[in-house]
Amino acid sequence: MFQDITNSQQDLEQYKERLEKISSEFELGLFIHIVRKSILWILLFLGISVFLCYLYLRYTQPIFEASTILQLRTENTPNKILNIQAFGSNDDNNNSISESIEFLRSRDFTKRALSKLPLEIEYYNEGTFRSMESFHSAPYVVEISDKPSSLKGIRIYTEFSERTLGRIYFTLNKIKYSYPFRENEWTTTPFLTFRISIIDYPTILNNESLVKKTPFYFIVNSLQDIVNIYKGSIQVKLLSDAAKTLKISFSDNNPEKSADVVNVLATEFKQSDVDRKSESTQKIIKFIDTQLDTSYIQLRDAEASLQEFKKTHPAQENDIVSAAKATRVNTLEDKVLSNQIQVDLLEKAIKKIESSSTVDSYNLLSMLVGTEYDAAIRPPLENLEKLLEKKEEMLYDVTPNSGAIKNMNYLIDIQKKILTETIRVLEQTMKDKVGNLESRTDEIRTNYYKLPESELEFLKLQRLYNVHEKYYTLLLEKKTEYSISKEGNVSQINILEEATTPKIPVSPDKTIAISIAIALGLLASILLVLIRYLLHNEINSLHEITKQTQSSIGTLGIIPKYKKDIPVSQLLVDKNPKSLIAEAFRSVRANLQFISNEPGPKIMAVTSTISGEGKTFVAINLAGIIAYSGKKVIILDLDMRKPKIHLGFNVQNIKGMSTMLIGKDTPEECIQHSSLENLDFITAGPIPPNPSELIISSRMDEVLNSLKKSYDMIIIDNPPIGLVTDGISMIQRADYPIYIFRAEYSRRNFVQNLDRLYNENKIKNLSLILNGVDVQGNRYGYYNYGYGYGYGYGYGYGYGYYDDQHHKTEKSFIGRILGRFKKK
Repeated sequence: MFQDITNSQQDLEQYKERLEKISSEFELGLFIHIVRKSILWILLFLGISVFLCYLYLRYTQPIFEASTILQLRTENTPNKILNIQAFGSNDDNNNSISESIEFLRSRDFTKRALSKLPLEIEYYNEGTFRSMESFHSAPYVVEISDKPSSLKGIRIYTEFSERTLGRIYFTLNKIKYSYPFRENEWTTTPFLTFRISIIDYPTILNNESLVKKTPFYFIVNSLQDIVNIYKGSIQVKLLSDAAKTLKISFSDNNPEKSADVVNVLATEFKQSDVDRKSESTQKIIKFIDTQLDTSYIQLRDAEASLQEFKKTHPAQENDIVSAAKATRVNTLEDKVLSNQIQVDLLEKAIKKIESSSTVDSYNLLSMLVGTEYDAAIRPPLENLEKLLEKKEEMLYDVTPNSGAIKNMNYLIDIQKKILTETIRVLEQTMKDKVGNLESRTDEIRTNYYKLPESELEFLKLQRLYNVHEKYYTLLLEKKTEYSISKEGNVSQINILEEATTPKIPVSPDKTIAISIAIALGLLASILLVLIRYLLHNEINSLHEITKQTQSSIGTLGIIPKYKKDIPVSQLLVDKNPKSLIAEAFRSVRANLQFISNEPGPKIMAVTSTISGEGKTFVAINLAGIIAYSGKKVIILDLDMRKPKIHLGFNVQNIKGMSTMLIGKDTPEECIQHSSLENLDFITAGPIPPNPSELIISSRMDEVLNSLKKSYDMIIIDNPPIGLVTDGISMIQRADYPIYIFRAEYSRRNFVQNLDRLYNENKIKNLSLILNGVDVQGNRYGYYNYGYGYGYGYGYGYGYGYYDDQHHKTEKSFIGRILGRFKKK
């Protein structure tokens, strides 16, 4: 337990150190190796992400977008010819475009346009994961006499049992209701009165015959709900300020509906442009008609009075002087009358503004038409009209007592005051003008008093007739002008590009979805590789060992990983003498001379940090390859806590080192012969309670001295020194102390044990072997550098020594694919 805690702490410290130095000590070879080891995980992540992308694309409702392009014209040809400015027109093109955009976005316009489409009843086919709307393609039509508020948004299913019979059913407040109906007949239920007409019975019949039916259902919506749902999907934006072009777009799950909504918005906008212009002209003409009736009566009475006077006073008008004076008086009095009428109209307009909380701009304009100051009144009146329209739009979203409405009322009051003051100034100007005209008229009249009374009466009647005649003629002219303008009112909006039914959805975008899926898969793979790189703590090459160690420890070489299962004997060099693994042990045997080349018998002690690193496997095969050279070799199993030599040679472990060290058996009685010439072995024997004391006893020295007389090499399979200290004494007295690491198994902190043996225990001739290296799978990869001296001389695959048929195994399909990928 203490050893595990220590190892965990060491791993954590190494992880922190690697994290701090990752930028400066990045090992590309190790990173590539981890990528290769993680290739299956990478493919799995990519496969999962692509599969999730497929599910997303398969079961996500597609969104289609349709759009139309409009161009706004600001020139009205009839009004330009007649020199008439219709109310609502504006010379500022930018303001006109901005007003059009806001009008298209308004709730009132959206409601009016959507009311032209059959949207209050929506038809669907219910699928397993999503429902498909049947817009213009439903096989039946539902008519409802009144919109039931309790069933708004509820799915009402329809089922047809025969050509003319069926039923509807729905769930309301967790209670199921079902009502039969007959085609084309009104059916009354407690919730709604409806009539269903079938228009495509083959489609219904085909659906009913399917094993997996897709139920039909419809949903009843109010127009207000439809506006609330669709308004957010309607987009209006300016394309070109110079060309005055706008783009209207709408997104929906149904492509036909998206195109129809956009087209009806464009058509209704075009029609509303005509309606708005005609409304002002129509009200003005109506006011003129009223004034014409009154003026005609006054003109008829004046004409009758003049004719009656002529009958009783003939030849009065022949007096040239009187006629000239009458003309002057008539001219002045016409001006007085005309200006007085305008004063009266201005006073009437002021009273209307001050007496009402709302202002009817069209009535005010019709009252003031024909006055010489109507152009000055138009701008403040139009500004007031815009504020009132904006207030009406705001009332759909906020309450009348809200702060926004109060602020808008304040702006409206200010605009009304500006309009009132403008009219008052104009009124005072007109009054001053009337006063001057009356003074001049009175001056001329003073001279008229000297004329006979009959002449004065004639002049008075003639003047009154002329005034009414001119006013009547003026009204007729104005009516003619506005009538022509009304008939010439055409839309100033051109539809440059009509909306068509979209074929490709804008969402989900397959290209973007697949790209994101692949990116997420790669990101997950990169994170996995980085985590494995940061947490990597295994030894994979001699380079890592030499990098971690603080001592100059010799390297004997590496032992390749055996691709097939190792046989029970664990002795491989005698099975395939020219195999890659045999050449590796020959390389190690050759490198032993650099440690000690003196004549005489030698002791070799093999140990490792923990069990499982292959020290027994290395000891047996190294013994076999030395025996091949003609030297007598014996293997001693001193790992008495976990003996393995007897398993390797497939013999019983009845007696051996433990019985020999206690004096029960002699070396001659314990020595066993292998199938290989010159190779003998002594098993560990029964597990003793005190293996450490037996190993360091004097009896051990006697045994070794006795064996040296008969053998050239004594190879001792020591216990792992990372777990117990039994084998240190043998390592110290050995001529060839060898430390075993196993690739992808031994941890990096095991190198510290190697340093302690070298520095603290003064084992200066200590050397190491890296076991279990996957040479074939990493020919161009991480293992290929830093092999160190020995095996680096070229003993390996591709140099003519490898003909081991046991290694030439048939690869699976996935193995061949991964092999090609690694080569690339």
